[in-house]
Amino acid sequence: MKFPSTAREQISVLIADSNQTQSAVLDSALRRQPGLKITRCRGEVSECLGILRSTHIDVLLLGDSAAGRESLIDVLRVLHISHPQVRFVLMMDGFDRSFVVNALRTGARGLFDRAHLPFRALCRCISVVHQGQIWVNTEQLGYIVEEIASPTPVRVIDARGERLLIAREEQVVGMVADGAGNRAIAQQLGINENTVKKSLMRIYDKLGLCNRVELVLYALTHRGPEKHPEPTPSLGGTETFAIDCAESETSILAGAKTN
Repeated sequence: MKFPSTAREQISVLIADSNQTQSAVLDSALRRQPGLKITRCRGEVSECLGILRSTHIDVLLLGDSAAGRESLIDVLRVLHISHPQVRFVLMMDGFDRSFVVNALRTGARGLFDRAHLPFRALCRCISVVHQGQIWVNTEQLGYIVEEIASPTPVRVIDARGERLLIAREEQVVGMVADGAGNRAIAQQLGINENTVKKSLMRIYDKLGLCNRVELVLYALTHRGPEKHPEPTPSLGGTETFAIDCAESETSILAGAKTN
């Protein structure tokens, strides 16, 4: 796996793992990879936040917590809310359906099964996640597809369960997730395209996102408990997923075609 060749282009990686022996071995192995700049800590929230405040980190490798998987999700939630620009990879010995869905909802962009995959696969995972893609295996992808297909509308909430978006903004997010372009959204809501664009910019700002592609991925992993309304027709755009398989893992890159 080739990483950036110059210091300016290096990928800055933080290893946050409570298992210090495991963390030290991984640290040593990654430091031998050209193009990576490695920092290591014990995985405690306060220590991670301190490093993220003082050091530029591109990808954070978060190891399984000794306190349990619920605790790991809590750590991920705090770190993602505080530093949404960082790409988070969870390294664990196996993933169940509930954890996969919750981890992606909370901000994870890579789920790496270190019990069954070689070190070179982790290098590939770091590179893929750094490029803005999502790294999951085939089974995990199945969980995501099932969750997407579940009859629930988009409802984006914060850690306290409170809505981050107003009702009209949630409606726009739902239409984008269904594949509607700006023109189709404007027609459905009876507004002009410029208003749709302004609404999307406000949504990006509230959610800490950069573009439509990230919004689609975000929306597909944030579902509320209400009954699904009638689906919005996809009139003005399409959403496609390009799948890149490597080392028994699947990375998903969502691309959006807009009007």
